Amino acid sequence: MIKELSLRTSSRVELVDITDLVQEAVSKSGMKSGLCCVYVPHTTAGVTINENADPSVRKDIIKELNKAIPFEDNYSHTEGNAAAHIKASLVGFSQNIFFEEKRLVLGTWQGIYFCEFDGPRHRKVYIKIIED
Repeated sequence: MIKELSLRTSSRVELVDITDLVQEAVSKSGMKSGLCCVYVPHTTAGVTINENADPSVRKDIIKELNKAIPFEDNYSHTEGNAAAHIKASLVGFSQNIFFEEKRLVLGTWQGIYFCEFDGPRHRKVYIKIIED
């Protein structure tokens, strides 16, 4: 079974911590251990795992992505969101996280982030939980 999360982003580019939402899906699955697949079905958004203890890390990631892939750079794609497509491709559209005893196996400082690159928008995240 696939669980669908609905998100509303508020900025053109932002990282939204979805760790608790993913953990809730694992906890409610009734499964003790396995693999949790998090997938973003959008071409201008992605998902990543990174530090969630210090919010400045998110700001730094956004700053450097925007510096490396500027919004305006004479792109061939004329819809105005070519940079968002490139950022999403680099970040990726899925993450797989183990879980044991109904808990995500993440490092001490790790969190799961939905990455918005063309917002604000209504977005979806799909979660597939596979039991051992």
